[in-house]
Amino acid sequence: MLQNQIIDAAKELSLLRSLRTYNPPFEVIGTYRLIDDGERPEATVMLRTGDQEMHEADIGVGPVDALGKVLKKSLGRLFPDLVNVRLVDFGVRLLEGTIGTSAQVSVQVVFSDGNNLWRVSAADDNINLASFRALLDGYEYAIYLWGKEAAPPGKAAASPGKGRRGETGKQGKDKGVAGSAKAKGKAGGGSSAGKKAGSRSRA
Repeated sequence: MLQNQIIDAAKELSLLRSLRTYNPPFEVIGTYRLIDDGERPEATVMLRTGDQEMHEADIGVGPVDALGKVLKKSLGRLFPDLVNVRLVDFGVRLLEGTIGTSAQVSVQVVFSDGNNLWRVSAADDNINLASFRALLDGYEYAIYLWGKEAAPPGKAAASPGKGRRGETGKQGKDKGVAGSAKAKGKAGGGSSAGKKAGSRSRA
């Protein structure tokens, strides 16, 4: 049952990238650098978002963890809600027709932001590169998904007020009500004065 709730993000991203109107939220400058001594792997990456470039490094308990951390660290400046994205499933399998340590592998990753589940995949003969590409797609889809929902998880979309410039909608509404009541009061006073004047004239 849960499998039916997992979005095929790899397919959606493939379709999106075929559209001229789609602009990826970020791009990788070159590729990553990974130093893995078997104890404290360190990953370095350079990303560009708009006119900003980020060059970050981070360590992890394994190469995939280091890659995931450095991507979050870089993108987190502009997309802070990525802190809520978690890798909840990770799988690797050999592609058909390939064997040995140089075989082509497919990496599948399932992500969650607490509200949605989505799956991405990437293939290469380098398991770390395949993992890196899958992580990139997973984070890119998260940013796209939040844009489609109009607000990141846990944040309501802002509703612009209809009051005067610089006022909130409630302030504008309150002033409008007060102004209306004041106008009615003046109109009522004028009518009463008119009646009194008319009464004195008849007398």
